[in-house]
Amino acid sequence: MKKKGFFKDPMNLLEFSRFFPKKSGKTGKPPGTVQYLGKKRIEDVTINIATYDYLEYFEKTTKDVNEIKKYINKKKMLWINVNGVHKTEIIEKIGEIFKLHPLLLEDIANVDQRPKIEYYDDLIFVIFKIFSFNETKKTLTSEQISLIIGKNFVLSFQENDKDDFDIIRNRLKKSGNKIRKLGSDYLMYTLMDYIIDSYFIVLENIGEYIEQVEQDTIFNPSIKTQNEIYSLKRELILLRKSVWPLREVLSSLQRENNKLISKEILFFLRDIYDHTIQIIDTVETFRDMLSGMLDLYLSNVSNKMNEVMKILTVIATIFIPLTFIVGIYGMNFRYMPELEIWWFYPSLWGVMVGVALLMFFAFKKKGWV
Repeated sequence: MKKKGFFKDPMNLLEFSRFFPKKSGKTGKPPGTVQYLGKKRIEDVTINIATYDYLEYFEKTTKDVNEIKKYINKKKMLWINVNGVHKTEIIEKIGEIFKLHPLLLEDIANVDQRPKIEYYDDLIFVIFKIFSFNETKKTLTSEQISLIIGKNFVLSFQENDKDDFDIIRNRLKKSGNKIRKLGSDYLMYTLMDYIIDSYFIVLENIGEYIEQVEQDTIFNPSIKTQNEIYSLKRELILLRKSVWPLREVLSSLQRENNKLISKEILFFLRDIYDHTIQIIDTVETFRDMLSGMLDLYLSNVSNKMNEVMKILTVIATIFIPLTFIVGIYGMNFRYMPELEIWWFYPSLWGVMVGVALLMFFAFKKKGWV
C-alpha cells in the first residue's frame, strides 16, 4: 500500500503514542527493575569521560563501562556522559559504581518520564526533555536527558546516540573557563541552561511555521491548512507537557536548601527560571494564535460558501421570471392568439433579456453581485 503524505492522511495527526506512551511491558515486575521502554535501538552505547580542574582537562570516549573506575578522583571533577540508555546492563553497572538507587536507574531507562527532580542523601536527580523541530515533517522530536549531580561528579544520560553536549565540552577544553573553576553544581547549571536555550530555537522554528500557516489561512484556506493547524496544536501540547514541569524543577532547586547547591549558583538558577517563564508564555501565545487561526479558517470557509450560495441564489432569482414566461408559452393550449403574430417571438426574447438585465443591475446596485 502506498504511504500517504503527512498532511494528506488525517490519521497521522493522531499520534497518541507520543502523548500516552505504552508501559504495559513493566506490568507485574518489581520496583527498581531497569527496563528500557523507548523505541527499539541497535546502535552501540558510547561513554564520554571528562575529568578536569582549573589547570588540567582530560577527555576519553569508550564503550567499556569499567573504564569509569580509573577516573574516579575526588580531587578532580568528573563528568560521565552516556549516549544511549537502551542497554540496561550499562546503566546497572554505572549504578553499581556510583551506588545509585534502583528506582533512580529505573527512571533513567524509562524514557517517557515527566520532567522532575528527586533528592537523595548525597545526590540530586533531574530529568529533562530536549526538543528539536523537524523541518521536513514539521513535527517535534524529543529526547530524555537524565542528570545526576554528586559532590565531585555529574552523570548525564542521553536517550539517543547523538551527543547534544559538544558545545559544553568545547567550553570545558578552554583553560580559565568558569566551568573549570567551579564545582558540579555549576556544570549542572550549564547543562540545564543549554537544554532550556534549545527551547528558544525550537520556538523560533515553530513561530516561522505558524506565520506561513497564517498566510495560507488568510489567503488560501484549504483542508491542508486545517490539518496543519491541528498538527501544530498537538505539537504545542507535547511541548507544554515538558515545559510546565520544568518550572517546578527549577523552583524546587531554588527553594531546597541542599548542600550540593551553592548560594552563587542560586542566582544562575533564577536566570534560567525566568527563561522558562518566557518559554511558557510563548507556548501559550502560540496556542492562542492557533486557536484564533482555526476560527479564522472556519470563518473564511464559511464566507466562501456564502459567496457561492449568493451567486447561485442571484442566478436562480434571475431565471425565476424567465422560467415563468417560458412556462406560460410552453403550454399546449390550442388558442393563443399572440403566437400567430410574426414579431411576437423576437419581442418575447427582448422582454426576457430586458428582465434579466434589469434584475442584474438592480442586484449590482445593492452590492449583491
